[in-house]
Amino acid sequence: MATYGPYRNAMLEVNGTDLSDHVESLTLNYSAEMLDSTAMGDTTRIRKGGLKDWSVDINFHQDLAATEVDATLFTLVGTTACVQVRACNACSSAGNPDFSGIVILESYNPLGGSVGAMLDTPVTFQSGGTLSRNAGAS
Repeated sequence: MATYGPYRNAMLEVNGTDLSDHVESLTLNYSAEMLDSTAMGDTTRIRKGGLKDWSVDINFHQDLAATEVDATLFTLVGTTACVQVRACNACSSAGNPDFSGIVILESYNPLGGSVGAMLDTPVTFQSGGTLSRNAGAS
């Protein structure tokens, strides 16, 4: 079985803008609610999968120039956007699937940090639609 690593060249597009070269870390979260269907007479908890949920946690190295991080994210607070993520910044394939969907950016902190540190901007995109997984060429 093949393993993936090192994780060092992820691809991230937000509304068609490639921000991959500003990403310090990226985590795609995917889960389902666990509904308790345990009833009288059961001796073990019985669960069923409910609605799915997903989000993308990203830490950007901030860039205030036009068409970069700040210009892309500032206008997205409270609105929907398209996000596309791949483990490697190459065409999607069976070994490099493309994950994409509609997201909402709840909040954005353009500035913050301590003296001598990189000006980083952590954001979380929350699901605004279904997460798609495409393992074909794109």
